[in-house]
Amino acid sequence: MGYFKLKPGESLARKLARSGIIAAMYVVLCLITPFTLSFGPLQFRIAEALMLLPLLTVDAVPGLFIGCFMANLLGGGVWFDVVLGSIATLLAAVFAYEWREKPLLSAFSPVLFNGLIVGPVVYFAYVHAPGTPISASTLLFNIGTVALGELGVCYLLGLPLYYGLNRLPGNIFE
Repeated sequence: MGYFKLKPGESLARKLARSGIIAAMYVVLCLITPFTLSFGPLQFRIAEALMLLPLLTVDAVPGLFIGCFMANLLGGGVWFDVVLGSIATLLAAVFAYEWREKPLLSAFSPVLFNGLIVGPVVYFAYVHAPGTPISASTLLFNIGTVALGELGVCYLLGLPLYYGLNRLPGNIFE
């Protein structure tokens, strides 16, 4: 996969700085967006538009993971939301990078992983009361709303961001 291999003439400091900037942008976008959009059961997390950056640079993969972890931690999530939500972002970023030659497919990786991982986390962390029966319909609703929010952000904001950045002269991510 070669995520952490330096190419000849490539600077480790530059790669780390690029990852750090992406992480910081993710955190800031989560924290300046209304709380219910970034952290609620009906999510439309604007920061997820950055999930298309792995199509432009592998340095976005660790940056998005760290940014999601920090945003979830600062947003006051329960520990398994912080951990599992960050893992969902990492998986989505890795797959977005691996599928980078197919932007429409890459944009679907956050929809898939966040829907299947974060949807149940939202249900069990914030909706389901301990000791009560599990509601399959509410669980599926949470999976669907998280996936639908991801679909909107990634396709309506993320893809235009990717195409816009990709058209800039030179590669700002080198």
